[in-house]
Amino acid sequence: MLPDFRVRQRDYFLEIAQALTQDLDLDSLLGRILDHSIEMLAGHAGLIALRSEEGGWQVPVSRSLSPSFLRFIHPYLAKIPEAEDAEQEEIPEIGRLLTELTEAASMGRMIGVGLPLVARRKVVGVIFVFRSYPTLFSMTDRSLLASFANQAAIAVQNAQYYSLAVQEKQRMDALLNSAADGILILNPDLRIKLANDAFARMVSMECGHLEGRPHDEIIRWDKPPQDSTLEKAVADGWPLTPHANLYVEGDLFTGDQKPPLPVGITYAPLISDQGKLLNIFATVRDITRFRQAEEIKSTFISIISHELKTPVALIKGYVSTLRREDATWDRKIVQESLEVIEEEADHLSGLIENMLDASRLQAGGLSIKRSDANLPSIAERLAKKFQTQTTTHQIVVDFPPNFPIVLADETRIEQVISNLISNSMKYAPDGKITISGQVRPDSVIICVSDEGPGIAPEDVPHVFDRFYRARDMAKVTKGAGLGLYLARAIIEAHNGKMWVDAGTDRGARIYFSLPIS
Repeated sequence: MLPDFRVRQRDYFLEIAQALTQDLDLDSLLGRILDHSIEMLAGHAGLIALRSEEGGWQVPVSRSLSPSFLRFIHPYLAKIPEAEDAEQEEIPEIGRLLTELTEAASMGRMIGVGLPLVARRKVVGVIFVFRSYPTLFSMTDRSLLASFANQAAIAVQNAQYYSLAVQEKQRMDALLNSAADGILILNPDLRIKLANDAFARMVSMECGHLEGRPHDEIIRWDKPPQDSTLEKAVADGWPLTPHANLYVEGDLFTGDQKPPLPVGITYAPLISDQGKLLNIFATVRDITRFRQAEEIKSTFISIISHELKTPVALIKGYVSTLRREDATWDRKIVQESLEVIEEEADHLSGLIENMLDASRLQAGGLSIKRSDANLPSIAERLAKKFQTQTTTHQIVVDFPPNFPIVLADETRIEQVISNLISNSMKYAPDGKITISGQVRPDSVIICVSDEGPGIAPEDVPHVFDRFYRARDMAKVTKGAGLGLYLARAIIEAHNGKMWVDAGTDRGARIYFSLPIS
């Protein structure tokens, strides 16, 4: 016999009304609604089906139904096509499907009763209760059940909205904290409402300690920026339009023990339809690399201008002298002049080739053509070549017998060793320059050493940097600061390594390794 749910209806409605304002956890709410529905309809089991975001329907909660039955009906529910009028098309289809499956599974002993969940003219889901006797409801009963279902639908929809809001907040928090740039959200009074992890790391503070602090208390400039600060801009009436972004660049003070951090901050206002300022979004970007790029660019222009100017001036000077019609030059002077012109032309050619190699490296790597390379033979050949260019150095080759053949680009390896010998000749005024080799189980190691003043400890970390030149030597030797940068790139393209031995008291020692296989 059916229980008199009219007596209990007031209690159910009261609980659902409380759920509208108190219970925003969707899973908990669905379980409570299903339990009350089963009790009101004197059922034995039940489920609630909701529309899935991916399409079709899914069952987030059920009672007294076997897992095998739920797995069996899931593919059918997932395939129900979305219709414009879900209440008239999808809900009856779900009811028909569940009724047929229930009658077939129970051999006619069980039937199903469906209550559509419709809130604000939108179908939210359906409650389906299984019971063992026919449905006999009066019009009043159906009206009360429909009211219960509508109240439940509103509660479910509110819980879904809350769940979506929580997901969006989690998504936004994850987005803010995964951003490489620092992000601040400011209130209209310029106090920090929210700061992400990247900004907290910039200023060496915890996110929780930043919230509520005035903007100018956290954004402190080591030197006044050339552009207007946020506070000055706001005092002058900024922002006038929703798209009036403000950009400020300067060195941010990050603590007494840390150097200032170069940053660029973009401020974007959020303005309501009524023209009221709601928030200000600040994106704080570390522009250290941009500063370094500008410095490299300036250094490049300065060095290349100087390095190109010197050989061009010498070539032009000697050519102009030889072309003078009012003088007659003997053969020796002409020969010496042509040698200088040839030497400076070679210098220009090498400089241009290094610039092209640097450009190729920046564009995606150097081209390496591997073949069998005999390193002792290459070293002997280069030693003889460079020995003819100096009378103050003795160039020695020292390799053990049976030195293994390696697979390498012979032309590029010659370029590396030539650069190292040339550097030793430039920076060591005299003495022995040694090209030596060692064999390891899986690699060979080549070292070019000299007896000059060596490399200063403060220069060691930077000798392979592009355009870097030791300050003490830059004034007295030629060079664009590309030789070691390119040499290391060539060795790394061979899967080898290049390094400086900084532990010697006298002379420079630069090593590189190449794999044997």
